[in-house]
Amino acid sequence: MFTLNKYANSQVLNEELTARIVNDLKQAIEKKGHASIAVSGGKTPIPLFTLLSQQDLEWNRVYITLVDDRWVDDTDDASNEKLVMTYLLQNKAKFANFVGLKNSCDNPFDGAEVTEQILDKVPMPFDVLILGMGEDGHTASLFPGADNLKLGLDMHSNRKVIGMTPLTAPLDRITLTLPIILGSKNIYLHLIGESKIKVLEQAEKGTDVNQMPIRAVLQQDKANVVGFWAPR
Repeated sequence: MFTLNKYANSQVLNEELTARIVNDLKQAIEKKGHASIAVSGGKTPIPLFTLLSQQDLEWNRVYITLVDDRWVDDTDDASNEKLVMTYLLQNKAKFANFVGLKNSCDNPFDGAEVTEQILDKVPMPFDVLILGMGEDGHTASLFPGADNLKLGLDMHSNRKVIGMTPLTAPLDRITLTLPIILGSKNIYLHLIGESKIKVLEQAEKGTDVNQMPIRAVLQQDKANVVGFWAPR
């Protein structure tokens, strides 16, 4: 179940999405005493992270992790962990509890089991999960045609994370699986740019998830997914 909210520009979008996220996290803290959020990397969420970091929230009760990451050191510019540390875990949000996906194993396939144990520190299901989408129709690090894609989309795998070698992008990755993504309480798809709306429209028209894995998120009846899009 997918609905799309359209905004005049990314500033308005980011303000609205930030308000939604803060409200979701506050409600979770009031109900359970803690909250959890999984975020994606890339350039799109940087202004969102900056705005979110300035919000009044009991950040010491919030657990933050990643939807996916490249299997590189956290000092590497390609690291989503570095991105989050630089833009989100700042200002008021510096008191949040961050749990990364990368560990000391040589590759994400060997490291996935270790990461699953590390993620036991993060309360699940996530109260908020933010996805992005690539021009190739990937989301998280669920990439089209990849050898491990079927396992990543398997709703009965009992896996939290898997390793992934993309065919359409460099570097091995580690990613949350589809059941963990769709198990989240509030799922937001964050998109900026005219090219992204065209990819989204293409994804909505077809059904082949191997060709465009984002379809597994858009065309399902287990969770509500809300899209946030602006042209620039």
